[in-house]
Amino acid sequence: MTPIAVQPVPTTTAPAGPSRDAIRDAVHAYFQAQSANTAAFVPGQSAVPPSGKVIGEAEAQAMIDAALDGWLTTGRFNSEFERKLARFVGTETALTVNSGSSANLVAVTSLFSPLLGKAAIQPDDEIITVAAGFPTTVNPILQNGAVPVFVDVLPGTYNIDVRLLEGALSSRTRAVVLAHTLGNPYDLATITAFCAQHNLWLVEDCCDALGARFTLAADGPVWMPRQPTQDDPSLWQTSTTVAKERHVGTFGHMATLSFYPAHHITMGEGGAVLTSLPTLKRAAESIRDWGRDCWCAPGCDNTCGQRFNWTLGGLPPGYDHKYTYSHLGYNLKISDMQAACALAQMDRLEGFIAARRRNFDYLSQRLQSCAEFLDLPHATPGSEPSWFGFPMTLKPQANARRVDLLGWLDQHRIGTRLLFAGNLTRQPYFAGRRYRVASTLDVTDRVMHDTFWTGVWPGLTEAMLDHTCTQIETFFGLHFD
Repeated sequence: MTPIAVQPVPTTTAPAGPSRDAIRDAVHAYFQAQSANTAAFVPGQSAVPPSGKVIGEAEAQAMIDAALDGWLTTGRFNSEFERKLARFVGTETALTVNSGSSANLVAVTSLFSPLLGKAAIQPDDEIITVAAGFPTTVNPILQNGAVPVFVDVLPGTYNIDVRLLEGALSSRTRAVVLAHTLGNPYDLATITAFCAQHNLWLVEDCCDALGARFTLAADGPVWMPRQPTQDDPSLWQTSTTVAKERHVGTFGHMATLSFYPAHHITMGEGGAVLTSLPTLKRAAESIRDWGRDCWCAPGCDNTCGQRFNWTLGGLPPGYDHKYTYSHLGYNLKISDMQAACALAQMDRLEGFIAARRRNFDYLSQRLQSCAEFLDLPHATPGSEPSWFGFPMTLKPQANARRVDLLGWLDQHRIGTRLLFAGNLTRQPYFAGRRYRVASTLDVTDRVMHDTFWTGVWPGLTEAMLDHTCTQIETFFGLHFD
């Protein structure tokens, strides 16, 4: 019988040598040649995408380096990316997952973990959110058997109308789960105070908002998430040392990010869960990693030194901790090649955010000419957005249909997007679902009918933005003599 050759597990330390150097040189030469072949933008002929990725030689070199390691699951690149991402945002930990949607699933599900004891959310409990947004912000609420409670949003910011929070409260309310719409932070001062007053969990969906910041009022309290205990079930505490101005993602108990190509940085498909609370980190890690109770990294065994000394559940004493499961979990990890791409992107993140803000400001100034016909966006007071898009809503006096405007822009190769699901409660899949509407959803319905957005991503040039504005003006007849 012919013996089977077993490939040794590679080390996570990248070997240096002339072979890798030759590959790096070849990649460098390829990108040098590519940069000389960039096509000029031609209005009406060249596309103006609403979103996209900006990657180059640094990302390719990192991904190739990871591929040559042969360590295909999470490894050295992922560990460094998680550390760098957490430092940038300002949380204790960042856990990568395979999408922003998975990040939301892990974050919300973590709040149902038995590790939280009496503080854990239970099926049939209520969670306040909005219907104007992306479905996978809300879906984990339904998937865990809780009830989403919808309130309306504000025109102009497209974020929750915080005046409606008290009216949404019931004896079963346990959490608030909200996205920072298109990179524009919601009113975190009011929301953290509301959550603290009623002892509610807060999950910040930052998938569209990496790099956005919010400043609390100088004379107001700083409410910080805390880990509840048997003796003290409080989920919030005040702080006199934490900065009032900081990144979104640091205000709630958990936060999420997406690294899909449309987002601020990319790894192709991917996301992250952020938290500074150890119990939530442990729950999230378990749910991401099949639900297992063991916390060993891929390729590692017995880091606790007690692998065969545990007695949990109804299992026999000494049952292998690596195959003991404390949560209903999934496998939501990424590959190290994905992490390598995102790690290289981190070096460009500040520039990407600045470009998005610069493009937003250009559109905002240039489209004042259309203020008679369009409600233009504005930042939430106290916020410094990290814009994902430039949302606009047709005014009634525009006497125009959104479908006609978007068709006109499409004819001129200008890409647009709607504000995602519009009104989730009117989506086909929501029929028969359990939810509660705590206010009228008039603005949400208007968003569904009349709102759209154009791009601000760093790959857009001023010529592309100018072409977009010119065609919007032309649609409204501003260039006719």
